[in-house]
This record gives sequence, C-alpha cells and structure tokens, in this order.
Amino acid sequence: MKINTAEFVISNTKLSLCPEADRAEYAFIGRSNVGKSSLINYITNHKKLAKTSQTPGKTQLINHFMINETFYFVDLPGYGYAKTSKKNRGKWQEFIAEYILHRETLLNLFVLIDSRLPAQEIDLDFMEWLGEKGIPFSIVFTKTDKLTSSKLNKNLLAYKKEMLKYWEEMPISFSTSSTGKTGKEAILNYIGSINEGYFKK
Repeated sequence: MKINTAEFVISNTKLSLCPEADRAEYAFIGRSNVGKSSLINYITNHKKLAKTSQTPGKTQLINHFMINETFYFVDLPGYGYAKTSKKNRGKWQEFIAEYILHRETLLNLFVLIDSRLPAQEIDLDFMEWLGEKGIPFSIVFTKTDKLTSSKLNKNLLAYKKEMLKYWEEMPISFSTSSTGKTGKEAILNYIGSINEGYFKK
C-alpha cells in the first residue's frame, strides 16, 4: 500500500467530537518521547503532519489525519512522563481510554516501544490492559538505527522473552527507524491487508 495524500482533520479531547465513525482508523500511542510523531511523518512522507518535539508530552490531543481520502491515522497523547500537571495527565488517560475502548472503527492500535530500552513495566501493563479489553494492537519498535544489528536482535529477543511470560504468543511487531528510513513498507502492507478485509464488508 502507498500513501498518496495525508491531511490534518481535527484535534480534540472528547470522543464525541471525533469525526463520524464511518472510516477505518489506525491509532499510534506510546510513552512520551518514543518517536511517535516522527514515525507518523515518516510513514506518510510528510515532514510536518504530526508535531514533533524534544520535549516529552508534546501531543496532548486526539489528532485525526485523513489518509488517501479513505481512512484515518490517529495520533494519541503519549503515556508516562510528560512536563505537565498530574491533573492534565489524568485527563489524558481518561480521554485516551474512552477513545480506545469505544471507537468502533479503530482497527488497530500501534503501540510504540523504544528498542534501546529493556521492557518497561508501564508498557507491559498497558498492553496487558489492551489484551484484557480485547483491543487489537501491534508493537512498533522505534529508534532501531541507534543500535547495532546484534544489539537490536538481543534487545528484541529479551523483549519477546518478557512478553511471553504473560502472553501465549507475541503480538505482531515491526522494527522501525524514522531516521534510518526502515519499517515503513511492512507497516503499510499490514494496514493494507486489514483495509482489504474491512472494505470488503
């Protein structure tokens, strides 16, 4: 699958204000500063579609982007550390959960993981929650260009080992680098395969 057009549609903090749920949606989420906005920009071939920043917590709204005039990408606020008040972080958690649990057209949630780090409890807990709620998701390992291939493989095997303590099998996963320009084709092909089944309905 190729992305020909990508346009910003709307930002908000309420599910009720999201675009009408009449198109497939793919959302992206992860801990703050995991490279989420950079990945969206890389995948869509658009340098400034999603806002990027060196400051964790830059994304503070549910952001919808129309892709190929057919379906949506959704940029969700990062969870975990961010330079904002606990009250604001609590609000984020509320509307993020509302979106994830009740958005009928959310076909897959891409959970971004920093490939350089050992398995983080906050990520494992979040994915366990998704599993309990029956939310379809896949893992996207980011910043793989920062590691040698041997170190990357070692980290991914260690992550798999940790995941399999709680899961019968690993969710589908992707290795990506926005800087190194890797992983886009695999993600787009995956989205294309889901879309094919969705639009046949």
